[in-house]
Amino acid sequence: MHLDIRAQTLLKALVERYIADGQPVGSRALSKLSGLELSPATIRNVMADLEEQGYVSSPHTSAGRIPTPRGYRIFVDTLLTVQHIDESAMQAGLRGNSPQPQKLIANAAQMLSSLTQFAGVVLAPRHESVFQQIEFLRLGEKRVLLVIVAPSGDVQNRILLTDVDYTPAQLQQSANFINQHYSGLSFDDVRGRLQGELRQLRDDMGRLMQAAVEAGSEAMAESSEDMVIAGERNLLSVSDLSSNMSSLRAMFDLFEQKTGLVQLLDVSSKASGVQIFIGGDSQLVPMDEMSVVTAPYEANGKIVGTLGVIGPTRMAYERVIPIVDITSRLLSNALSNQ
Repeated sequence: MHLDIRAQTLLKALVERYIADGQPVGSRALSKLSGLELSPATIRNVMADLEEQGYVSSPHTSAGRIPTPRGYRIFVDTLLTVQHIDESAMQAGLRGNSPQPQKLIANAAQMLSSLTQFAGVVLAPRHESVFQQIEFLRLGEKRVLLVIVAPSGDVQNRILLTDVDYTPAQLQQSANFINQHYSGLSFDDVRGRLQGELRQLRDDMGRLMQAAVEAGSEAMAESSEDMVIAGERNLLSVSDLSSNMSSLRAMFDLFEQKTGLVQLLDVSSKASGVQIFIGGDSQLVPMDEMSVVTAPYEANGKIVGTLGVIGPTRMAYERVIPIVDITSRLLSNALSNQ
């Protein structure tokens, strides 16, 4: 939908004013704010057109108008002038007192939250689910402990309930087979190869190995879905988000379950630069009053995760966007110089 300059100027003035004070904006205020020499009647006509096109709406109790998700969308995509943010102060905040990747990621979430006063979120790099070696230990009849050692030396354990009672010698033989043939691969790769190669092995051993690969794959996936969230409590003081119980519940469900957030951050890791998900406009955000501003970050030229800010739809995008953008760049640089 193409808007002429006059409509764009009025929409921009309306969104900025509404973000600043949260009150519906009337045509008299718009005439002052926009700097356009227009009669109140002309402004009312343009507003009526914008309302018809779905960019603004009128709360029934007032003469003013407020932006819709669609209005915010066109504002952030085409009408926004981003603010200048002091990058050097942010750099010091990110580095903190430790260059450890884990610490840098926690600092990034904290910094996003404290600079915006909303919630900062970082999806940490996924570890490749590669293993160095596995061991089987017999715990008792039909119970086997699977021990997975990652290349970093990290150890994960899983208990397998088997339908056959394996002898220690069989367990040793199966572990040897996997370690000899597949060490250094991911469990997903092993799964494919096992299916082809197991025909020459006895059924029981094949079943044990397949169970081990499934359990190993799950164990690695659980250890790698690392999400750091800072400042969720800030959102409680945002009246747009906490004014009614159902929106509060939707917000806490999002943080509790995290799967929706992970999915949203995953989607944005496949795009370059800052992405803005506006509730009511994006299927991925669970509530109309919430927006998420994200950007992917890299380590040595490869995208390894996503970070962002979760806040109300009525947020100062001109400030939040450069903060998210700079944080993703600073975190990329810090992780790349490791």
